[in-house]
Amino acid sequence: MIPRLTSRSGHRATGFTGNKKLKRIITVLMALVCTGAVLYLLWDHGAFLPVWISWQSGAVTDGQSECEILLRDRRVTVQRQEEILWESPKEVKVQQALWADVDNDGKEELALLCWKKGRYGKSRPFWVERDEKKWSQHLFVYEYDQGVIRSKWMSSYLGMDVESAAVNGEKAPLSRLYLTDREGKVSCWRWDFWGFTKEEREVTFVAFGDNLIHEPIYRYGLSHEGSFDFLYDNFEEILSESDIAVINQETPLTDNPSRYGGYPRFGTPAQVGEAIADAGFAVVTCATNHALDRGGEGVNFTKKFFDSRGITCLGIQTQEERRYRPFEVVTRNGIRFGMLNYTYGTNGIAVPKENPCMVHLLENEDQIREDIAGAGQESDFVMVFAHWGTEGSEEIDEFQKKWTQVFLEAGADAVVGTHPHALQPFEMLKRKDGGEMLVYYSLGNFVSAQNESVCVKGGMAEFTVSLTKQGYRVTEYDLHPLVINRGEKGKYEVEILR
Repeated sequence: MIPRLTSRSGHRATGFTGNKKLKRIITVLMALVCTGAVLYLLWDHGAFLPVWISWQSGAVTDGQSECEILLRDRRVTVQRQEEILWESPKEVKVQQALWADVDNDGKEELALLCWKKGRYGKSRPFWVERDEKKWSQHLFVYEYDQGVIRSKWMSSYLGMDVESAAVNGEKAPLSRLYLTDREGKVSCWRWDFWGFTKEEREVTFVAFGDNLIHEPIYRYGLSHEGSFDFLYDNFEEILSESDIAVINQETPLTDNPSRYGGYPRFGTPAQVGEAIADAGFAVVTCATNHALDRGGEGVNFTKKFFDSRGITCLGIQTQEERRYRPFEVVTRNGIRFGMLNYTYGTNGIAVPKENPCMVHLLENEDQIREDIAGAGQESDFVMVFAHWGTEGSEEIDEFQKKWTQVFLEAGADAVVGTHPHALQPFEMLKRKDGGEMLVYYSLGNFVSAQNESVCVKGGMAEFTVSLTKQGYRVTEYDLHPLVINRGEKGKYEVEILR
C-alpha cells in the first residue's frame, strides 16, 4: 500500500497543485498582457480605424508643380528632384490629400483629410480638462513656400464622417472646399481669414403661373382697393420664406390709363407691378404671347419698371438693348442660377426687325441650345421658363414634347412652363450623362378672370436646389393646387389648397 503524503496535522499536502494553478494564472495574465499590448500597438498605429474609410494612394500633384507630392501607406511625402522636403507626421494617418489654392491667396496649399488621436491639437478649449485619446477625423492645411512646408491651419475634430474632399474653383470666383459625408450629403466651406466657414448651399424656389390681369380685375383694384396687394396677400408667408419667388407676368405694364386694356390687347396698370415688388417676387418672366400688346413702348416700360425695383426681368429687352442677352444670372446662398425665358409667339404681332431680341422666341433650336450652353458656363444650375402649349388643355402637346427634349439634351436642370391657362403634369427626367431635369409643363393661371373650370385651377411649384455628391440637383419638389375665387363686388382672390 502506497502511503499518502500528508502534513503533520493529517491533511493532504496541496503545495504542488497550488503551484500549478499559480503558474496557470500567471501564464493567462501574461498572455492577456501580451495580447493587450499587441492590440494597443495595433490601435496606436491605426489598425482599427473605421472600415468605411477609403484610403487614397498615389500622386497628388499632376507633374506641373515645382514639387512632387505622393501619398502612400497613409503618409504624405513632398519631394523636389528626388530630395525629400517634408513628410507628414507618423502619428497622423492621411485619408486623402489635396493640392489646391484653398485660401484663395493665389498659391497652392497642401490639405490633408486625416486621422489622429485626440479631438484637439496642442491647444484645446478651456472647458476641456483632458483630450480624448480615441482616433478622430481632422483637416490639416500646410503652406508651401520656397521648398519649405509650414503648418497653416489644423482643425479640431470635424464632427462628421467625411468620405471625400474636393476643391472646385474653376467656375466660381473663389475656391470652395466640398466635404462629402457617408450619406452622400455635401457641405461647402469657404476660407474666411483664419479657418473655414460653412456656407449654406441650398436654395428654395416657389413659382407661379400666369398673372393674367383682365379688365374686371384691374377695374376692381383701381376703384375699390387703391392698390393690388390683395392679389398676393394670401401668399405673404410663403413668399417671405422662399429664397427665390417667380411669377409669369403675362401682360405688359403701363402708367398711362388710356393704354389700360383687357383681352385681346392687354395693358396692365403699373400698380400691379408695385404689388408684385411689395409681395417679394424676385423674378418675373415676361416673354409671353401678349408681350407686344402695347408695342415696343409696353416692353420698354415693363422692363425698366422691374429693373428699377431690383427684380430680375426675363425674356424681354428694351429698344435700347440691341445686344442679345439670352439669360440672366441670379445668385442665392452662393449658388448661381442661369435663367432663360422664351415664348412660342406674340399673337401675330411681329417683333421689330431693328430689334429682334426685344422678345425672346422659342423658334431657333440651334440658338437656344447655344443659349443654354452659355448659361451653363456661367452658372451652377440652368432654368428655362417656357411659354408654350395649347390653351385650355390639361395635356402636353407635341410642341412641348419637342422642346422638352431640346432643353434636356442641351443641359437644362429645370423647366417651368406657362401659357395653357390650365394645370398640367410635372416630372423628373433623366439624361444619358446621369443628369436630371425637373419639368413643370404648365402651372396654369395664378390670377385671371377666366371662368372655365380648367382656368380657375392653377398650381404653385415648390422645389429645392441643393449641393449634392453629383453637383447641384433638385432634392425636393412638389406642386400645390391653387384656386381663383371671385368674391364680393368682383374681388378676385387666389387660395392655396393644402
